[in-house]
Amino acid sequence: MLELTMATVSAADAGATAGMTMAQAPSEPGAVLRVGRDAAGCRLVTPEDWLFVSRVHLEFRCGPGGGWQLTWLRGSQPDPASEVRLTTGGSVQQLAPGATVPLPHGGSGEIAVQDRSGPHSVNVGFYHEV
Repeated sequence: MLELTMATVSAADAGATAGMTMAQAPSEPGAVLRVGRDAAGCRLVTPEDWLFVSRVHLEFRCGPGGGWQLTWLRGSQPDPASEVRLTTGGSVQQLAPGATVPLPHGGSGEIAVQDRSGPHSVNVGFYHEV
């Protein structure tokens, strides 16, 4: 089971979470959870006017062995308006647009999507329960 918790934060919130939502999916091959502005295609949805987040920005997909991977999907803009960082086990990894990385089996961490031009961020915590 992969559990996600998303918090959206803006400068006006001054460190407080503006909204927190949760989603989960069983660790079955082909299971998918998406994060973005499009409510029709994403389980975790950011504010519509936060254009630094793509309609479908992040995808969590379960592979054949029950392990999960994270993909920063390429948006329609050649130069993304955000940065994506993955933090696990005390290490921080900057992701490139289009990159796919495995999530630690049975681990936890956080993905931060940071607006390059403003004080907004989307923080997605994950926990992979085995």
